[in-house]
Amino acid sequence: MGETSPILVWMRRDLRLSDHPALHKAAASGRPVIPVFIRDGLVDGLGAAPKWRLGLGLEHFAQRLADKGSRLILRSGDARAVLLELIEQTGAGAVCWMRAYDPDSVERDKAVKAALRERDIDAESLAGHVLFEPWTVETRTGGFYKVYTPFWKAVKGRDVAAPLPAPSEFRAPGTWPDSEALEDWALGAAMRRGASVVRPHVRLGEDAAQARLGAFMAHKVAEYDDTRDLPSVDGTSCLSENLALGEISAAQCWHAGIRAREEGKAGAETFLKELVWRDFAYHLMWHTPRILTENWREEWAGFPWNTDERRAEVKAWKQGRTGIRFVDAGMREMYVTGRMHNRARMIVASYLTKHLLCHWQIGLKWFEDCLIDWDPASNAMGWQWSAGSGPDATPYFRVFNPVTQRDKFDPKRAYVDRWIAEGRRNPGKDALSYFDAIPQHWHMAPGDPYPDPIVPVDEGRKRALDAYENRGF
Repeated sequence: MGETSPILVWMRRDLRLSDHPALHKAAASGRPVIPVFIRDGLVDGLGAAPKWRLGLGLEHFAQRLADKGSRLILRSGDARAVLLELIEQTGAGAVCWMRAYDPDSVERDKAVKAALRERDIDAESLAGHVLFEPWTVETRTGGFYKVYTPFWKAVKGRDVAAPLPAPSEFRAPGTWPDSEALEDWALGAAMRRGASVVRPHVRLGEDAAQARLGAFMAHKVAEYDDTRDLPSVDGTSCLSENLALGEISAAQCWHAGIRAREEGKAGAETFLKELVWRDFAYHLMWHTPRILTENWREEWAGFPWNTDERRAEVKAWKQGRTGIRFVDAGMREMYVTGRMHNRARMIVASYLTKHLLCHWQIGLKWFEDCLIDWDPASNAMGWQWSAGSGPDATPYFRVFNPVTQRDKFDPKRAYVDRWIAEGRRNPGKDALSYFDAIPQHWHMAPGDPYPDPIVPVDEGRKRALDAYENRGF
């Protein structure tokens, strides 16, 4: 193909203009650039909340491109077939994209790259979703890291490329290919009435992500060590929502953290460690993709998890009606905002997998359906860490007591009072919003009595320890 033929930039979880190697390279070539997003089987398989949030992100990103005189072409179908059809229609001579690391995407992308190269189409995948490519971080013996702390020590001194600027302009093709209409995809259909409740809590797009990062570095990072575990305090960056769809890059966050550390802001190093924790999850997903579907620790094979999602205990957990206030507050925060504070996530997950002895896959799938910041690697590692079956996991004998955890991290009950309405004379807006977000067939109302614990804390701990000891742990 000639040097003037268009370049297709296949957009995925990278809905930004700045620090986007694929868009930057395509624009710098001087050739026409055609950004395209493909709704394939992996998109259709997303849970309700992440799919809805993707739709919002695509709409916003399309407008960003339009402001630059470009367009986002939407097509649905098998990615290989769609790209070949677009090449035929546009005369494109190259396709580039940003790498994904989950096994299904890797398999798809390899097949796409092979098909394109068979037809003499330039096909290139580029880094940019993580700080360090998973295959570039090895132990001294050449293996991959299975524990976080040595992983952190191995990468903390590495250089991370400076973020790329957004292209100043994109050369348009002579004729734009047809695009499907985003509204016809109905990506938010499964959210139903919950969409209007969650929407005010969304911080949409690249500008919002950059503003979040700037505000965090200016006002919060210095106290991050002290506030990040307090769910009633606005002490975290909340960037997981934007990182999940690539509305900001990990590298942009990293360099901001480095600057904050150089300025002597106390919590900056901890923030950098959290970014590397995210990378560690991708490192493990790449090297051991079974982490997404199976117990990562082989000795947990055959552990007698409850796998019946129809049990009353599971239903109560999903509904935020366990009778354990810290657990229920976390679940309700998720239904109203689409996110959950990290400390609450640990307590919620520990309670399901240890007090209730339910399989972590039940929780993983529920979060996959409910979180607007859902990320395949972080979600899987978080659940297996909490359950004890994963890499670098909390020990099996460490069973978080959700009551003492509430006393420690929510001593004034501000968090649980914000999210739980039952039994309170004048519950706040957020607590009441929960009842607007949940399915009507749950038949729940603010005036209902708050339930007794479905499994008392001490009883659940004893049951868990007995199960572990019987398995020889």
